[in-house]
Amino acid sequence: MNVDQYIGGVEHAILHLMYSRFFQMAFYDMGLVKDEEPFRNLLTQGMVNKDGKKMSKSIGNVVSPEEIIAKYGADTARLFILFAAPPDRELDWSDAGVEGSYRFLNRVYRLVYEIKAKYPVFPDAFEVKTEEDKSLNYMLNAAIKKVSEDVGGRFSFNTAISSIMELVNEMYRYKESKDVNAGLLGKAAKELILILSPFVPHICEEMWQHIGQEQSVSTMRWPEFDESALVKDTVEIVVQINGKVKEKLMVDSNATKEELEKIAMENEKIQGLLQGKSVVKVIAVPSRLINIVVK
Repeated sequence: MNVDQYIGGVEHAILHLMYSRFFQMAFYDMGLVKDEEPFRNLLTQGMVNKDGKKMSKSIGNVVSPEEIIAKYGADTARLFILFAAPPDRELDWSDAGVEGSYRFLNRVYRLVYEIKAKYPVFPDAFEVKTEEDKSLNYMLNAAIKKVSEDVGGRFSFNTAISSIMELVNEMYRYKESKDVNAGLLGKAAKELILILSPFVPHICEEMWQHIGQEQSVSTMRWPEFDESALVKDTVEIVVQINGKVKEKLMVDSNATKEELEKIAMENEKIQGLLQGKSVVKVIAVPSRLINIVVK
């Protein structure tokens, strides 16, 4: 039986793979094993650089994890390393980046505690009604989908964390809106903790207990995303004149090219910019942009 996943540094992978494949294939030819290759999947991780050089004990440019953990905590160190670069690329160590990861985790911590303080009980039953509700519900499901795909199949931890950051921004915006749906916000807080927990398990465990959950966050079922929530009723498109953005409009997501052209040409700002000019053609790309070519 071969190994599901091999992960190794680029400086070691060549010889490790050469030796392991040699022995595995020899055993295979002898009929001792059923798999010809020793590994099903390979991930060659990139190097960590500091001050333009490979981080190495022999060079003396290493960063002690104990100092980072003592100052910021283990979760901050984990988050920075995973967010700074894709795992197969080189990572440039940055003290400012570590500080930024620490600030983000504090921001998440404050958000969860503020939500719990304002809404001690999260209603299980709720409806997504307003445009603000739909926006948060969209960001929540988009983040769950993104993290699930990036972590489960592509090892793209940095883009997964980026989608979580976008969700946190949306939650901050939503909690200050006029008609807050406590059930939806509570669900968002729970699922935010769940999808963040593989990256920063310690702070997530504390937040999970704080919102009244008795079981460990590590034992909980991974959240599933609602595909229907990812279909937007309206989308933002840009209106360009000769390739330069002049206006942004919210339109029906199902609007046709003809409808988009009409919307753009009837816009007061665009009409003002077109005065004295001759429209050569209008190029409309649904859900993306309208480009008006003039001379």
